[in-house]
Amino acid sequence: MLNRFRAAALAGVCLAATGALFAATPTFWTVSTQADFLKGDVEDLSIDSDGRVFLGPTAARLAETAAPFLWTLLSGPDGSLFAGTGNEGQVLRIARDGKISTFFDAVELEVHALAPAPNGGLYVATSPDGKIYQVAADGKAKTFFDPEDKYIWALASGRDGALYAATGEKGTIYRITPDGNGTVFYKTNTTNVVSLAIDRDGNLIAGTESPGRIFRIDSQGKAFVLIDSPFKEIHAIRMADDGTIYAAAFSGTPGGEDREAPIVTTPEPAKPPVPTVSAEITSITVIGDTSSGVTAPAGGGREPRGTRNAKGAIYRIRPDGLWDTAWEAMDDWPFDLLIEKDGALIVGTGKEGKLFRITGDPARATLLARASARQVTALLRDAAGRIVGATSNPGKVFTLSSERAMRGTYDSDVRDAGTVATWGAIRWRASAKPGEVELHTRSGNTAMPDETWSAWSKPYTSAEGDSIASPNARYLQWRAVLKSDTPAGAGPVLTSVTAAFLPRNLRPTVTSITVHPAGTAFQRPFSTGELEIAGFEENTSDGRSPTQQPSTSIGSSVTPPPSPALGRRMYQKGLQTFVWKADDENDDRLQYDISYRREGETTWKPLKRGLWDPIFVWDTTSVPDGTYYVKVSATDAPSNSPATALVGEMESVSFDVDNTAPHVEIQSALRSGSRATIKFIVHDDQSAVQRVEYSLDASRWRVAYPVDGIADSRREQFEVTLDEGDVSRSVIIRAMDTMNNVATAVAEIRK
Repeated sequence: MLNRFRAAALAGVCLAATGALFAATPTFWTVSTQADFLKGDVEDLSIDSDGRVFLGPTAARLAETAAPFLWTLLSGPDGSLFAGTGNEGQVLRIARDGKISTFFDAVELEVHALAPAPNGGLYVATSPDGKIYQVAADGKAKTFFDPEDKYIWALASGRDGALYAATGEKGTIYRITPDGNGTVFYKTNTTNVVSLAIDRDGNLIAGTESPGRIFRIDSQGKAFVLIDSPFKEIHAIRMADDGTIYAAAFSGTPGGEDREAPIVTTPEPAKPPVPTVSAEITSITVIGDTSSGVTAPAGGGREPRGTRNAKGAIYRIRPDGLWDTAWEAMDDWPFDLLIEKDGALIVGTGKEGKLFRITGDPARATLLARASARQVTALLRDAAGRIVGATSNPGKVFTLSSERAMRGTYDSDVRDAGTVATWGAIRWRASAKPGEVELHTRSGNTAMPDETWSAWSKPYTSAEGDSIASPNARYLQWRAVLKSDTPAGAGPVLTSVTAAFLPRNLRPTVTSITVHPAGTAFQRPFSTGELEIAGFEENTSDGRSPTQQPSTSIGSSVTPPPSPALGRRMYQKGLQTFVWKADDENDDRLQYDISYRREGETTWKPLKRGLWDPIFVWDTTSVPDGTYYVKVSATDAPSNSPATALVGEMESVSFDVDNTAPHVEIQSALRSGSRATIKFIVHDDQSAVQRVEYSLDASRWRVAYPVDGIADSRREQFEVTLDEGDVSRSVIIRAMDTMNNVATAVAEIRK
């Protein structure tokens, strides 16, 4: 508690001497959860599901190829590795020391599948216009099987010595005998069959695309759908020793959402669901743990609720056919998986080249490594026991060792202060010996760090808090360095980092003022008892503050309220409603003053001060008729000190106040023969005459039209002629202006 107090006090001291343009209270940027830490970049660090950062296993690049894509990986009998590539359609041989040689170069552009062939050779499946080649150990090749299908996505060797081939675009599986005679084994009625495996009973397990289903097909070609998933593709299938099937599924649009995965671009169409983005070639880095995994109960066909929001999932199908979701990937596409002896899963993913280790039930996913590529496309454990992975964008092969690194770094994501900010103190929590954890900072005014940013600061060594030495700027980034003298032991553990900063205070803006028609008012929503009008508080023009204010203090910062909720529209003579919108880029709490002036005047007079809601209803009967303007002033004083508070203003359009009825002036009402004619003038000092009617002896009202035919001005001449039957009756005239003021007059007809 004392350390926390000291750190807070230090942050306050660092920010106390700021100028008048900066806000009153600091913002604290805290990174403490796994989700927070996974936004950054790491090297040789792990992050567990509790948000702890610690030294992780060392990663090593085994080989870096010239190919942009490595689609498949196979271990050779001599300990070497074979990788199928795109866009050159080559099979590369990678020796144990990382030396690369071309084992086979196909005419086609892509090699998506490899399988062992007799005498140390390989079966190589190519696309597009796919063929299966049999390549001997010395590199000599021949066409083994040439189907009509465009793509060959996967190969599997059956117990009977046959080779099974998964194809597209017709979703057909072929069975090919050792002499190269291929026949249709099963048609899935899907677009592509993309993954194959053989279960412990010798059945073929197939994963498809469009739709994403998992089939079990017996030796007679009888199929049974194990899972009809909501995902577009079942990309990989692996078999556990106990007969459990694990399958990696992903989709651009699971659950119907618009999340289409990017497509790998090649001269010919490549596998549709494969996402890709270009990436810089750097070192492979190891990081930690993510809790994005959720284990659902066995459902045998009912998809877990959360899967609809996931980008991918790992399905687990037990030997009895019951299945569940072992893990859900909310931000990554699972491409391949590896089953460990202890039952843990190693999952290679895109779009950021992450490797997850999934254990437990419910699942806890550890980000085991992060390759310097966009996708980890293939995984295996070689004869030496190493975990080996292949990547795409760019094409690399890497290995992971079991030893923990002795030094690792973490670079946070870039924090946007919204405007130029003054930096306060940076502090952290860690379990470490002195000197095992250091932090650095840098700052700049571009969203992505570049050469214009400041250099990394000298190390901060006090976990209780050090003043940030980086220059004032809009963006801030910090780096944590963890060190240990030995790969054994617990090592340093970082659990949270907090940086304080004071954004420059920006002036609030009033973006619009709506002047509703005169007399329009709105009932308060959820009002009870007497009728309550939103924005009306029996106000006068004395400038008094409203009686109801929210509980807030100087320095508080909350999101400004949206436009007020308005209830039923109503009409009440003499009321004028104003509704406005205001924004504050600092998200400060805003308070409003409203004032008015009459046209021709220059002095603004207060109507109401200290309003919290962006609505005000003015009782205009308190002022003379005329043309008026209102001004709304928005202040961020509730969130800032008096010295730093700012005000933004906006003036409304003009509007008329007219609470006086028009005048009806009878000029003549004379009888001529059997008829009578009434001539009169209606005029109004402020508004146009809108409607004039007359009634005979209080009977029904009849519309009177002006002499010029249209009522559109403040003075109108009228002439009404009465027929013989009406001349002896009194005539009542009613006139209304555009502000709904009404006047009446009586015309007596003279002989």
